[in-house]
Amino acid sequence: MRKLAVASFAALAAPAVLAAQAPTPAADSAADSTRGRKLDRVVVRAAASTPRKGYGVARTASATRTDTPLRDVPQAVSVVTRDLIADQAMQSMGDVVRYVPGVTMGQGEGHRDAPTIRGNSSTADFFVDGLRDDAQYFRDLYNVERVEALKGPNALVFGRGGGGGVINRVSKQAQWAPVRTLTLTGGAFEQRRGALDVGQGFGRVALRVNGMMERAETFRDFGSARRFGVNPTVAVAAGARTLVRLGYEQFEDARRVDRGVPSFRGVPSGGDPEAFFGNPDSSYSDILVRAAGMTIDHDAGRGVMVRNRTRWQRYDKFYQNVFPGAVNAAGSQVSISAYANGTDRTNVFNQTDVTLEARTGAVRHTLLVAGEVGRQLSDNVRRTGYFGGGTATSTLVPFADPTTRVAVAFRPSATDADANVDTRVAGALVQDQVALTEQLQAVVGVRYDRFDLRYVNNRTGQALTRDDRMVSPRAGLVYKPVTSLSLYGSYGVSFLPSSGDQFASLTATTRGLEPERFRNRELGAKYELRGGVAVSGAWYTLDRTNTSAPDPLDASRIVQTGAQRTTGVELGATGQVTDWWQVAGGFAAQRAEIVSTTSAARAGATVPLVPRQTFSLWNRVRVASMLGAGLGVVQQSKMYAAVDNTVTLPGFTRLDGALFLSLGGKARAQLNVENLLDARYFANSHGNNNIMPGAPRTLRLTLATDL
Repeated sequence: MRKLAVASFAALAAPAVLAAQAPTPAADSAADSTRGRKLDRVVVRAAASTPRKGYGVARTASATRTDTPLRDVPQAVSVVTRDLIADQAMQSMGDVVRYVPGVTMGQGEGHRDAPTIRGNSSTADFFVDGLRDDAQYFRDLYNVERVEALKGPNALVFGRGGGGGVINRVSKQAQWAPVRTLTLTGGAFEQRRGALDVGQGFGRVALRVNGMMERAETFRDFGSARRFGVNPTVAVAAGARTLVRLGYEQFEDARRVDRGVPSFRGVPSGGDPEAFFGNPDSSYSDILVRAAGMTIDHDAGRGVMVRNRTRWQRYDKFYQNVFPGAVNAAGSQVSISAYANGTDRTNVFNQTDVTLEARTGAVRHTLLVAGEVGRQLSDNVRRTGYFGGGTATSTLVPFADPTTRVAVAFRPSATDADANVDTRVAGALVQDQVALTEQLQAVVGVRYDRFDLRYVNNRTGQALTRDDRMVSPRAGLVYKPVTSLSLYGSYGVSFLPSSGDQFASLTATTRGLEPERFRNRELGAKYELRGGVAVSGAWYTLDRTNTSAPDPLDASRIVQTGAQRTTGVELGATGQVTDWWQVAGGFAAQRAEIVSTTSAARAGATVPLVPRQTFSLWNRVRVASMLGAGLGVVQQSKMYAAVDNTVTLPGFTRLDGALFLSLGGKARAQLNVENLLDARYFANSHGNNNIMPGAPRTLRLTLATDL
């Protein structure tokens, strides 16, 4: 009978297989002593997605929900490993995507992550260990093993949405090997941050705790943030064939909401890049995230593996902001508006995957059958800001002195939302990874989703429902003329219900709209150089259809004739060039256009926050046995701030650097310098008049030690 080690379940079919490590021989013996006998020699499968040391990753389970080499995945996938996160002192998703080709991060109104992937923006296409994490907030990396960006529609694996791609965080998990690391960071703008990662195995149980606290200001006037996170996890070997994982996280983020500067005459306005436009006393955001999860992995024998995962999440989010609008023609005054918004959301999702490895003659199959059920309960409340104790929803302030303390009151307008939303989802999928020959493989699958939404307007009592049934196919072909080279082609489809990615509103008109459709066709190649660098290239075209548009014959009606197309090429390189040189980066050239008029834009308009070209490359070199250095470059061409294409954000080039020093023993020091040459640039936007200047030269010093 085949015998598996406690952590051999990493080969289960599931996205973002957690970085489980097999117990050491000592741990095996300790675990075995509880039963008074010694285990037979075990066979341990490599953990699905366990990264190589450094920047390279050999395998992943996120793209197919099975343990698959990256070169056998017929789509573009970028992975940012723990080592790369540490070397660049990354602390946010904005930091992560800087070196991911084809992805840009929007401003998100100063209080949330807002990526644009292959020309499609969303705040809901985030996942944790393959389970949906769709609230609007700034995510941290203190408990993250790696971040995976999967490009193109991913409905087969992840369900609704994900039209341009998804971003999946793989969290740190309890393991039997001891971990004891303390990291302290301090730097510009009064940043103070501490992180702790401790864990160890005890017989058949392993424990691990990740924690973080941070207080910081920003280069912008009145900018500030406070963060706290704690994430204990437990792993239990419940018999020779079953592994149970439990975890809980509490994360808090409180910050000043800063929406940047307005535009003037088609470009970001001049003036002081640190000036706050609006009322800082009335601009803040608070979120409390609580999450608990359980994963059960079971080897049923005869090539059958079963995984069941449950995740509960509760988000309590509130923000309000007083922010800039348009500058007048003379450039002397700027309009200021305000609103407040609160969202309480509870998510519960359960996934069950059954994977079977089998043969039909000479053909090998990895068959996946999976199901998912979930429920999301959301309460959304929005209030408009009124100035001066009256009914004015905006006011003017001097452009030269835009920070104001003018009184603002928040109360409901005629159109403000006050709603309860009950969303229920159920999905089933089947996928077959077929090894037709040693050189030729195919991935085929289909998913069926049921999406039921009930929307209740608490102000009027009106209740609206929308039920959608969505079928998402996927097919890919991989040809490997040699072991280290893969050539692939793929086709995938995803859907987004008409209620949008945040269920913010539903009306008698929009409830009749069919889901938007995303269709991706992609050709690519992946090659692993002898030194350990993985290079990849992809050409794709992604069509977004079924978007709403005004009826050209009747402006009071909405039709679904709007369409968008993104075409592009992206190249990536990650890994170890030599034993002293590591690299990570990529190049993307893409064009995203509205090809048929939508409710938001005319035909021919360019999609915002999609630069025609981006290039990034990070290098880490070992200068001496105790000294290393890093140098990175990020280059981005100009892009539009909004879909009306009236404001352009200039292109820019930014250099980053780092020094790494071993202090002897278990201690090490690291100095990171962002924007090394102090370039002035504009990083992102949220529309034409909420444009965020890039930070000036920023220094951070990190001290880390293994306890």
